Amino acid sequence: MLRDEPIDVSTKGQLACRILLIEDDPEQAAALKDALARHHYAVSIARDGGQAQAAFTMRQPDVVILDLMLPGESGFEICERLKQTNDAVPILVLTVIDLPDARELAERVGADAYLVKPIDPEELPAKIEEAAARAWERRHSAKRPREEGRVRFRCRCGKQFKVSPVHRGKALTCPECGEPVQVPRHD
Repeated sequence: MLRDEPIDVSTKGQLACRILLIEDDPEQAAALKDALARHHYAVSIARDGGQAQAAFTMRQPDVVILDLMLPGESGFEICERLKQTNDAVPILVLTVIDLPDARELAERVGADAYLVKPIDPEELPAKIEEAAARAWERRHSAKRPREEGRVRFRCRCGKQFKVSPVHRGKALTCPECGEPVQVPRHD
């Protein structure tokens, strides 16, 4: 059963506000949700892979916290599928499995952090923010090289444009003034 809470707007500059917690143990899920709510996170709970996929697709979380031992399919499979859907969302594995092979497999399927239960609930927000910051940096640093090849120009009305080089020499319509604008062929 999915449970959504409204987002608390007093997030105090956090990179992550909405968390999808994938945990089949109701007691552990409730304890984690309460601990995270005290730190101003809005937490949705999914109990298996199907619920997780639906919640992930319908209401994009900022971070996913994922148990590895779940009914139906493993957390490794869920992690890989969620990363294929959107690899920008950080996934923190939170599990009782403390084996090097499990850590390696979690990394291969896209997990951004690997935490072992029991975890101090006061430590968890710091781990969430670390993973969110790393994911934000990875996503934004990956976009920079693509920006370098962009064609930049202005319309007569002052509207700035930044378009792909494939548009060189083509005409566009300025959304500000409605006039046709020619994309420069050369910089």
